Amino acid sequence: MAVGFDRLGKILVGAKMITEQQLNEALAAQKQKGGGKLGSTLVKMGLIEEEKLLGFLAQQYRMQAVDLKMYQNIDPSIIKLVPLDMVKKHMVLPLKRVGATLTIAMADPTNMLALDDLKFRTNYTVEPAIASESALIDAIKKYYGGGAAASGEDKNAKNAILQAKDYTISDMPEGDELANLGKQEEGPVVDVEDFDKTVGDVLDSVEVAETEQDGGIIGEVEAPIIKLVNGILVNAMKVGASDIHIEPYEQVFRIRYRIDGNLQTVMNLPLKVKNAIISRIKIMARLDIAERRLPQDGRIKLKLGAKRDIDFRVSVLPTLFGEKGCLRLLDKANIQVDKDKLGFDEKQSADLNAALAAPYGMLLVTGPTGSGKTTTLYSALQALNTPDVNISTAEDPVEFNFMGINQVLVQPDIGLTFAAALKSFLRQDPDIIMIGEIRDFETGEIGVKAALTGHLVLASLHTNDAPATINRLLNMGIEPFLVASSVLLIIAQRLARRICKDCKEPDPTVTPDMLRKIGMKDDEIAIAKPMKGKGCGTCNNKGYKGRVALYQVMFITPRIREAILRGASTDEIKQISVEEGTKTIRQSGLSKIAQGVTTIEEVEACSVAD
Repeated sequence: MAVGFDRLGKILVGAKMITEQQLNEALAAQKQKGGGKLGSTLVKMGLIEEEKLLGFLAQQYRMQAVDLKMYQNIDPSIIKLVPLDMVKKHMVLPLKRVGATLTIAMADPTNMLALDDLKFRTNYTVEPAIASESALIDAIKKYYGGGAAASGEDKNAKNAILQAKDYTISDMPEGDELANLGKQEEGPVVDVEDFDKTVGDVLDSVEVAETEQDGGIIGEVEAPIIKLVNGILVNAMKVGASDIHIEPYEQVFRIRYRIDGNLQTVMNLPLKVKNAIISRIKIMARLDIAERRLPQDGRIKLKLGAKRDIDFRVSVLPTLFGEKGCLRLLDKANIQVDKDKLGFDEKQSADLNAALAAPYGMLLVTGPTGSGKTTTLYSALQALNTPDVNISTAEDPVEFNFMGINQVLVQPDIGLTFAAALKSFLRQDPDIIMIGEIRDFETGEIGVKAALTGHLVLASLHTNDAPATINRLLNMGIEPFLVASSVLLIIAQRLARRICKDCKEPDPTVTPDMLRKIGMKDDEIAIAKPMKGKGCGTCNNKGYKGRVALYQVMFITPRIREAILRGASTDEIKQISVEEGTKTIRQSGLSKIAQGVTTIEEVEACSVAD
């Protein structure tokens, strides 16, 4: 194997239980027979005694070794705790239960996936014990033989058990497959072996954090699939990815990261490991691994060392060639919740502070998915989060947890909608309310009325710019006088890629005529310093590293309020707001070009001409 993980053979050779030559002979025999466990092959070849191997493994992995001959009458209620499909898949046998702990006999002590799966399916804390493979097969035939025979699977019990190929260690790519990973599709591809070295320095400190439903924490990770999945997650964090896409196609199984807004292929894997990887992610996110026909959503919390937690919002979607996984990285260590550091200019910052200082009213943040609306809302809430105010939020999902803020996860399938949460908030003596998204008339009307009855309301919704937000609310059915009276401020935003600081240099190709053509004024052109990134190791030769927000902050002045009351068009409201000093998103982008923060191409990509 060329995956970079310690194997049983290497451990036995290192302990001088067998020689290097004997290991090579056993591996050759194992390959010739089409697989099976290495330990079983060594025993059958007479290279090591089964009892000696069992004792060594028990000592090596600090587990109890059991003689299954001593378990002649296992309680049927214990047997029923682990279904036949799991027994066949992982070659395990439940032995006894003491309180919330279930003891399981298993032949492969490195199969952490089996332990995860058993813990998830049984809701017990699983205590593994090592047993010989031959004794396990005999015991499984004894206690599960009837069920297997009834389903026509007991013609050869050992083969039936070993044929379970869903996310097992043997599903990891072999050396020849690793060499061909990048040949299935063009693009930057990381070889799994090199990838393991890249993230290996961090993997030892990775744990899946304990949850309320979980009986414990997964500690050291040894199984290849577990280590590979953890590596994919950790590497995404290291390179600053915002999303991970795990995509099965007819001829390729692709892993892509979204970095600074752009998707990049980082790895192609053999198709045969797709079920293994998706199943592992489902287990980590506490999803149903048996359900492959319906979409599922969950959450993974990883602990990196003692002080850093990273959440992954998980979505699994059935596609034509298998299940696609999309994971959104939520790294609290990297979230910017200081509103003074978000990139507002002086006037925008003053308008925002004035709205936040108001005793009541509504502040709206708008923009497409992934434009940073949640970060802006959280930064505003953090500025308002003091011990003398009661803050409640309704979110879908709750991306980050904050001390002092009462956060509610909206769950429409059980009736807990945004509107239902808002109604409950109003009976909870709130000072400040945050609505994750206004999607319908009921939510919008309750939010507007709450803003008029002494509450400061923050919310997000989807429109192209700030003036269009007014008409969006009116089109929902909310009365113009309610909108005009309640809304204080609207922020529209986009994210543009930031020029890499390590390779930034003046861009001689940008002329004054080019700047004038995209809308920059002569006084700005005179002091503009257009820059570009030439590409370096820091930005992976892209020229960009990180992103910068472009804002349109529209304060609702008396003129704009009057225009809303008389039903003015979006264009008219926009014209009035510009006359009142509001910068459009494009004008904000032009300022960032003049400051050498981003490029013309980025501003053109996320704004329209005014």
